Amino acid sequence: MIRKANKNDIKGVIDLLYQADAVHHGIRPDLFKGNTPKYDEQELAAIIDDASKPIFVYEDGNILGHAFCQITEVKNHRLLQDIKTLYIDDICVDEKARGQHIGKALYEHVRDYAQSIGCYNITLNVWEGNDSAFSFYQSMGMKVQKTGMETIME
Repeated sequence: MIRKANKNDIKGVIDLLYQADAVHHGIRPDLFKGNTPKYDEQELAAIIDDASKPIFVYEDGNILGHAFCQITEVKNHRLLQDIKTLYIDDICVDEKARGQHIGKALYEHVRDYAQSIGCYNITLNVWEGNDSAFSFYQSMGMKVQKTGMETIME
């Protein structure tokens, strides 16, 4: 079942955040410290209370996946069109539950939610080297919007 997260889900969500960090640390140990969740319990509790940052969880008695989202709106910008965007900050499926289409179910739930609140688009970032995530999002119909680049100063 997919639903909005509540404060009882914090421990399960943090367990998944450790898994997401392990993936990112494996790809970019120069940027990600490793063995560190993106949010602590207090930060997560505040996000759960923030309507502009919905978190959805997939649970079957245990939290098997999450999708962190952020709603943003551009209005009266000099250059940009007025649009509402749902940004997916993170989707993670428990490594023991992968291959069960939980990620697809979460993405489709987020897509339906974005449509129901009048979003123009859904955006997200994928780290270079996270080929499985990139392929997954392409299979969901997503396309590259822009490319971020860097030069590391050594």
